[in-house]
Amino acid sequence: MRRPTPAQTVGPYFSLALDWPQAHQVTHEPPLGVAICLRGQVFDGDGLPVPDALIEIWQANGAGDYPTRGAASGYGFGRASVDSEGRYTFLTHKPGPVTPQEAPHIHLTLFARGLMNPLVTRLYFGDEAARNQHDPALAQVPLARRATLIAALTHTGYCFDIHLQGPLETVFFDV
Repeated sequence: MRRPTPAQTVGPYFSLALDWPQAHQVTHEPPLGVAICLRGQVFDGDGLPVPDALIEIWQANGAGDYPTRGAASGYGFGRASVDSEGRYTFLTHKPGPVTPQEAPHIHLTLFARGLMNPLVTRLYFGDEAARNQHDPALAQVPLARRATLIAALTHTGYCFDIHLQGPLETVFFDV
């Protein structure tokens, strides 16, 4: 009797041809919102940098509207590979709230060797505390873990580190 083929991870070459020039620059037509730089690092369960991950973001524009052209056009969508130290950068615009109840946020999808499925999370902005307090998705996250979804405002933009496991593990959503 034949057995099913064992499950495979995405392998060591998954990111080949997935990155393209300026993929980390998210555009909107028109470019609504304040231009921001989003930086961070991806860490494993031991706190070591993950050198081979790929991050995709999808976001609304500054007016809270999602692009109508779709991800294939690049509008509202970005992709960045991490460097050898797990660092990534996106140049984008700060999104507005999509609904009056939601806080401004960016959707992130993380792909990495060893993951059978991509990890999905949201990034909220540290300088939007009042709006964050009333966001319905963020309200479902235990209070002690909400900080893992908040990007800190720094002198160079926003910083959002992603921890795959461990005591600082980022909250990932089951979608």
